[in-house]
Amino acid sequence: QVQLVESGGGLVQAGGSLRLSCAASGSISSFNRMAWYRQAPGKQRELVGGISLNGSTNYADSVKGRFTISRDNAKNTVALQMNSLKPEDTAVYYCNARRGPRVGLQYEYWGQGTQVTVSS
Repeated sequence: QVQLVESGGGLVQAGGSLRLSCAASGSISSFNRMAWYRQAPGKQRELVGGISLNGSTNYADSVKGRFTISRDNAKNTVALQMNSLKPEDTAVYYCNARRGPRVGLQYEYWGQGTQVTVSS
């Protein structure tokens, strides 16, 4: 079964940077999309950024220009580079893997999450 393990979270001051990493137990090439989500206290889980098999990316408007998602197929890892961090970026960040073998069938896998806290 697929396992996703996040690392790199921690405490950082506003304006600082962090790099999160997600290590997969298997080939990430088997997934149509890899993504990072986050969930802040009292809020819904939201998509931060995603990267498809062909390398195309998308980001939440709130992080565009500050965050970058990347993929290393050889290492089976997905990273989220976070720059110019703001207190509102404080959340638990989750790695997500998704594949759709056929129309109407979709599988999703989640990591355990890593805490990111941005102090003001």
